[in-house]
Amino acid sequence: MKGKNSGDQQIIRVRVPRDNQFLGEVEQMLGNRRMLVRCTDGHTRLCRIPGKIRKRIWIKEGYIVLIEPWEVQSDERGDILWRYNKGQVSWLKRKGLLKKLDEE
Repeated sequence: MKGKNSGDQQIIRVRVPRDNQFLGEVEQMLGNRRMLVRCTDGHTRLCRIPGKIRKRIWIKEGYIVLIEPWEVQSDERGDILWRYNKGQVSWLKRKGLLKKLDEE
């Protein structure tokens, strides 16, 4: 039936950080596609949403995102690659990938 939860468990595909990618939590929206993100490596970066994903996903404060630092100014700036939904965030917590964010 449409709109009914059948109770079957769905497989959740989660995009995991690769080399030179970090998980982060959006701390503040700055406008003009820019925001401050607190990352798992301890840095707070000024990140932007590339035009490729700008109109496809909406990002608010408190969301968990995947970022890739720029080659230049890698400790200060980066690009947002992905936004995780609630089910994916709970999976990341169970796997221990968000421990560094929870400690701070």
